[in-house]
Amino acid sequence: MSWFRRPQPAPVAGHLPNPAEAAEAFWRRWHDLLPVVSAALGDREPQRVENELCELVAGVHPDLHFALERGHRAIYAFVLSGQEDPRLRPYTDAWIAAAPAEDMIWEYHDSVPPVPDPTLVTVNLGPRRIALADVRLAVVVDDGLVDVAVFHPGFAALDDAARRTLTFLPLDVTLGERVAAERLGRVETAAAEPSGAIGLLEFRELVLGLTEDPS
Repeated sequence: MSWFRRPQPAPVAGHLPNPAEAAEAFWRRWHDLLPVVSAALGDREPQRVENELCELVAGVHPDLHFALERGHRAIYAFVLSGQEDPRLRPYTDAWIAAAPAEDMIWEYHDSVPPVPDPTLVTVNLGPRRIALADVRLAVVVDDGLVDVAVFHPGFAALDDAARRTLTFLPLDVTLGERVAAERLGRVETAAAEPSGAIGLLEFRELVLGLTEDPS
């Protein structure tokens, strides 16, 4: 999976404040870019279209994240994420409402879906490739919610914005963005690996176990 995030931007010229208009503009441009995007993915070089897609997504809203990844029902998936920020939900809602019908090649998601094995995911954050297999988590369950401290050995080389992305993104791809929003409490970035930390697959098993009906 290839995740991209536009760096902390200055205000984007031409940004459309109306979510429906922004979504319609996105899909018109997506249709034009699709042959180029498909060719880049076919050549296993998604970075060739990173700049174009960053601009395209920023035209919907500059705080959105996006991913190109393997689909569950189609070959590829385009994922747009507001990281459950309520300010951004109108934009992701309008985007998915205006999306074309899925086909054998593309499917579309307005939040991060869980991936089968998050430890196989490598995240692109600017020029850096970050393996989520190295994420370690300290977990405390408090009144049905899960507080998490997230550590990755690559944190030290990242700026604040990228470090924040790498704090929340592993949780989203492990649980799915919506489940993460419902089940997680406090989320912190750890400067060092916590004692007794666990990996992402153990973390998913723990959190999903809490959602089961004990009866």
